[in-house]
Amino acid sequence: MKKAVLIAWLLLPAVAAAYHYGPGQEALRLDDAGSAIARGRAAAALARATAAQEGDAAAREHWATADEAFGEALTLLPKDRVAETRAVILERAKAQMQTSQLPEARRTLETLVDELARDKAADALQLADARETLANAQYYTTWLMRLEGLPREEWLKEIEASRQNYTLLAEQSKEAGDTNGAAKQATNVESAVRLARIDLKELQGIPLPST
Repeated sequence: MKKAVLIAWLLLPAVAAAYHYGPGQEALRLDDAGSAIARGRAAAALARATAAQEGDAAAREHWATADEAFGEALTLLPKDRVAETRAVILERAKAQMQTSQLPEARRTLETLVDELARDKAADALQLADARETLANAQYYTTWLMRLEGLPREEWLKEIEASRQNYTLLAEQSKEAGDTNGAAKQATNVESAVRLARIDLKELQGIPLPST
């Protein structure tokens, strides 16, 4: 018995080292990823509160902090943490939309929505959130394209994609019995239609909406 205890005691450092350089490393990475995600969420919450009180410009630095934290988390999350990774990608895209990275965020969101839509096991709420964020990105992209004087055939595709996403969300909300959600998306559909029809000179006189 004493011999077995002695052997176990002697092997303890080796076992500890094996854990540290094996499963222990993954556990540490997950802890670091969790900390980065928490920082990102806190910064995003602060950014929203700051924007509501002081305006979008004052919130920009907090959105940049959120973007950086979420980006760090993405480098730490293991490949098999699919749902968590998708959630972080979505939240980072929201932050990027607030830090002059709209084109990059829009491309990321389009890929994410396609991926979620193909995955039958994906979270329906996460898909809806991603689709609405994509529709918003498409809407703001259209606004900027029109101000830049791009041809109608170019920006019309963008706003039509936005309108279709809002319409789908409105239909899904209605089917789910979510009257508030359906009303919100119906308003978004109307906004998309109005953006497509408004005269450019009139659009130029309207302040660019917040993303």
